[in-house]
Amino acid sequence: MKKLINILIIITFLSCNNTDPTENNLSEAKPIYNQAYNENYSPDTVNSILMNATNAYVLIDPFQDTTYNQVTAIKANNNEVGAYISIGTGETYRSDFNAMQPYLVSTSWGQWPDEYFVNSVTTGIIDLMKARIDQIANWGCDWVEFDNMDWIYDDDLRVTYGFTVTQTEGIAYYQALCDYAHSKGLKCMAKNTVENASMFDGVLYESYTDDKNWWDQTGAESFINTGKLVIINHYNENDCDAIYQEYKAIYGNFISYICEDNSLQSYKHYNQ
Repeated sequence: MKKLINILIIITFLSCNNTDPTENNLSEAKPIYNQAYNENYSPDTVNSILMNATNAYVLIDPFQDTTYNQVTAIKANNNEVGAYISIGTGETYRSDFNAMQPYLVSTSWGQWPDEYFVNSVTTGIIDLMKARIDQIANWGCDWVEFDNMDWIYDDDLRVTYGFTVTQTEGIAYYQALCDYAHSKGLKCMAKNTVENASMFDGVLYESYTDDKNWWDQTGAESFINTGKLVIINHYNENDCDAIYQEYKAIYGNFISYICEDNSLQSYKHYNQ
């Protein structure tokens, strides 16, 4: 009887650790392509995406040049297209920058001199962001990715640049924008945080060779466990494969991963 009990325990342990995403509502990893931004090298080009991306999440900046014209072609390979917007900053090179200026701080971000942090969200800026979302939906994108949505949580930036928007206001702002995106048939991709973002459909974290897994791990795990897409976009790496194994050891096979490879001087793609 004791031997039988031990066998049953072993079988139970193996079954619990051989997780099937379809049975447990876990998210399946996807290949990730990123045309919208980079850290050290050029991002993925539209041509390389059209040639190589299949069953992938493809992030583009549709407001850059005529990238929006490629949405249908990118989706032809069963890809989902995410559209980049920054909701925590105003960028000088955007067509709506002049309209956005009254809601921004007066000093540009030292790290990104073409950007100014959002100072107020209780006035007209939400209408400007909704107009962007309307355009993204009209172009046929599947997702909208909210960059800099975590600016309200950074006390150092608040002191340096003096933005007055409160955390409560900022949370209501990005929740309202996600609700609006949903009303337009889009999914919402959070960026670098899932705090007060349970209505979002996925999250992308930016990872660095000297600063890995710096975010709230339980938040990322909660998204994976509820079938949401979780992406790690890792920068400036000499051994992308090793870092991928590190993250798989933490999150299992359900983490989607893209890595800026120093030898290739470009993104290296996984989960193909």
